Amino acid sequence: MRIAIMAAGAVGAYFGARWHMAGHEVHFIARGAHLEAIRRNGLKIESGLGDLHLKDVKATDDPTSVGPVDFALFAVKLWDTEKAGEQTKPLVGPRTRVVTVQNGVDSVERLAPILGDDVVIGGATYIVTTIAAPGVIRHGGKHARILCGRLDGRSDPVLEGYAKDLQVPGVEFTVTPHMNADLWKKFVLLSGTSGITASTRRPMGEVLADADMKALFRSLMAEATAIGRAAGADIPADLAEERLRAAAEFPPNMRASMANDLAAGNRLELDWLAGKVVALGRKLGIPTPANETVYAIMKAHRMGRPAD
Repeated sequence: MRIAIMAAGAVGAYFGARWHMAGHEVHFIARGAHLEAIRRNGLKIESGLGDLHLKDVKATDDPTSVGPVDFALFAVKLWDTEKAGEQTKPLVGPRTRVVTVQNGVDSVERLAPILGDDVVIGGATYIVTTIAAPGVIRHGGKHARILCGRLDGRSDPVLEGYAKDLQVPGVEFTVTPHMNADLWKKFVLLSGTSGITASTRRPMGEVLADADMKALFRSLMAEATAIGRAAGADIPADLAEERLRAAAEFPPNMRASMANDLAAGNRLELDWLAGKVVALGRKLGIPTPANETVYAIMKAHRMGRPAD
């Protein structure tokens, strides 16, 4: 298969590297120091599922030089959705599927008008990765999973055919007819982990060991669950408790990507995480005091640290 990774950050680069090793033609879309490091030294993956060092990598900052692909993994930051969507157009052919594994719950509705309803597929990842250094991806934990599918539940024979080739060592790739519910299940967990680890500046191990922080974490997820159910997602009322148990399996030093961005002085996805819960709560008439608190605390940092 011809595969494009849009873009090759911590999540995209990990999956792209695994597919490259399985023999697929993978094109990594990257920029800046990360791109230069990949071109100069190759792409390195540090993982408990097996380290990799790919020395012959197709990496570029120009999607037009790649042309149409069979499959594209869309993994850009949420504020870049529309801009990156326009840049993805040259990658789209008659049978291309673009799976968006971004962190929010509205990526498909934002991306479909740009690339087409048939092209864009909802997705969610369960993986803990960071960019340890330009060109170096560090994977923690035991999971590297992608769930994807149409939000309306209809089948997609093209995607299902691709899935057989995308299931490779180090990658669990599953097409589901319940993607809308699965998307909300991921969002409940992510909005909670991002909110608690960023606002407290503490990793999950310390959060779960402290009764007060753990209670706030539960409240963040309970509010997101109530919002999802009110929005029509088929998720259980006690989802927060289930997600809380799942979080106990995370590495103790795990911090959500928003917490890592905060520490690095980068722009935050706050408005699409806690901010989205707050906005939907106001629209649907559901109180969200825990998420409102996180949003207020983090709002001053959402555009990142000013340059010196």
